[in-house]
Amino acid sequence: MNTNEKIKLIRDAMEKYEIDAYVIPSSDPHQSEYLPENYKLRQWVTGFTGSNGLAVITKDDAKLWTDGRYFIQAEAQISDSEFKLMKMDTPGYPNYIDWMYEVLPEKSSIGFDGVLVSQNEYEVIDKKMMEKSIVILDSLDLISDIWSDRPEAGSELAFLLDFKYAGKSAAEKLSEVREQLKSKGIENLLLTSLEDICWLYNIRGNDILNTPVLVSYGIVTDEYAFLFTDLKKITLETQEELGKNGVDIEDYSAIFGFVNGIRDSVISLDKSKVNRKIYKSIDKSNKVVDEVNVTTNMKAIKNKVEIANIKETHIKDGAALTKFMYWLKNYEDKTELNEIIVEQKLEEFRREQELFISPSFDTISAYGPNAAMMHYRAVEDNYSNLENKGLYLVDSGGQYYGGTTDITRTFALGKLTEEEMTDFTLVLKGHINLGSAVFLAGASGQSLDALSRAPIWKHRMDYKSGTGHGVGFVLGVHEGPHRIAPKGLPVELLPGMLVSNEPGIYKEGKHGIRSENLVFVVDDEKNGDGQFRRFEVVSFAPFDVDAIKVEMLTEDEKAYLNDYHEEVYNKLNHLLNEEEKEWLYKVTRAI
Repeated sequence: MNTNEKIKLIRDAMEKYEIDAYVIPSSDPHQSEYLPENYKLRQWVTGFTGSNGLAVITKDDAKLWTDGRYFIQAEAQISDSEFKLMKMDTPGYPNYIDWMYEVLPEKSSIGFDGVLVSQNEYEVIDKKMMEKSIVILDSLDLISDIWSDRPEAGSELAFLLDFKYAGKSAAEKLSEVREQLKSKGIENLLLTSLEDICWLYNIRGNDILNTPVLVSYGIVTDEYAFLFTDLKKITLETQEELGKNGVDIEDYSAIFGFVNGIRDSVISLDKSKVNRKIYKSIDKSNKVVDEVNVTTNMKAIKNKVEIANIKETHIKDGAALTKFMYWLKNYEDKTELNEIIVEQKLEEFRREQELFISPSFDTISAYGPNAAMMHYRAVEDNYSNLENKGLYLVDSGGQYYGGTTDITRTFALGKLTEEEMTDFTLVLKGHINLGSAVFLAGASGQSLDALSRAPIWKHRMDYKSGTGHGVGFVLGVHEGPHRIAPKGLPVELLPGMLVSNEPGIYKEGKHGIRSENLVFVVDDEKNGDGQFRRFEVVSFAPFDVDAIKVEMLTEDEKAYLNDYHEEVYNKLNHLLNEEEKEWLYKVTRAI
């Protein structure tokens, strides 16, 4: 069945239910960024495989919205279908709510599956559509009946994360959560974010590829804590251990009845995470407090044990990437290689590392023009061969019992053009500018984002993505609430937060360049002007000096790079063989 045939079947169902527009988000019941295979509805309908997007189908139109990371990719993947690309946050392209408002006549109707739409999003839609008396049907699943080969839900067993990695027991975390809830007069905390639940209960699963989470809901009261999940995934041993920590286990589907049974209480939840169906089940006798879950803020600040594990894990991960870089840079005829072969080789090096679980996301292995697609994915029917020239970008990471990694390097595979070297050096300058920043307590990622862009802006270029994102602990590779970006909530960067530093330049049809390390926020000097903070790097692998125009670097930038490369060599050399060690010594020498 091709995309246009799927559109027709959806329109047939729309006619049956008398609706004028149907919304298909990229979502699951937990508003996850990366989805279980059985919830990739928008991908199945549109053929667009990027992680962020939303489709709307009307009687005579079909639109796909996605962000700047995916414009090139989306255009290519929907080109043979009726879908047309709508570019998010781009002048001339209204968002999907405004677009529906414009094209739908008064007293029309909109449908979607409420389990896939957050309460926050529902309220925005509802408020806008009321102006034209447009009816919303929020319990309409039109996809399940036509997706005949829809994958089954995951069935692998959950596992507990050992105390030596987590640093705190579930009981300790629950005690801290309850203290915060009590101080605000909260009686029930409703958790729907998979990362928050897994962090709180020190449990992990295999329900989403490369993100070790367990599909579940959670509720915390002043006396009890509940985990709602597929009972077949919980062993007796896991159940007993959770019980010792004060966690009772219920069936996944019981959440709706449980929530509906709460009366005359104060419930804390995050409307951006709670789906419309669950929110509708809350009895009106309750007072709802809409706020970022306390667990979201708590898990963002890593404890001392997590920090130590993360640092150790990144050294192992850096050794794997450095071994890969040595192998690739010294491979004599790179035309024998392609993007898939080299991606698999990098994963081999990671799998050799102790405590490795899986990649932390689909590796972006991109040669030449492919790297201009920020989240390009090489697959069996769409990949490129390497050449003995140009740039190759690899954005990759690993899930280890000691933490989650994410690192990007761009390599010269041979002779580079002046433009390629200039762009590579501009990205490096932006990376160094942010990485060396010192800032006052209270600063958010919004305050610092321009530091990484400034060298690139001077050449009248920009990149259509944020500069940095939080990273989970054996959880999602993207974690909030903090980020480094021009827009978003101004969340203070606090000591213990882990965040990426990844500026880039992307030129369609030419090349893509990104340089990424993870850094911890740490306290620096405190004086009469206040508490200062800075970043401490935890990712260690060389930047490719073959791609740098040294004359473009300031003395301070050269000093930063030289100090970093010295640290790379000192931390990694004992994990390499003699040939690799000798090569690393050469490529990390002072410039």
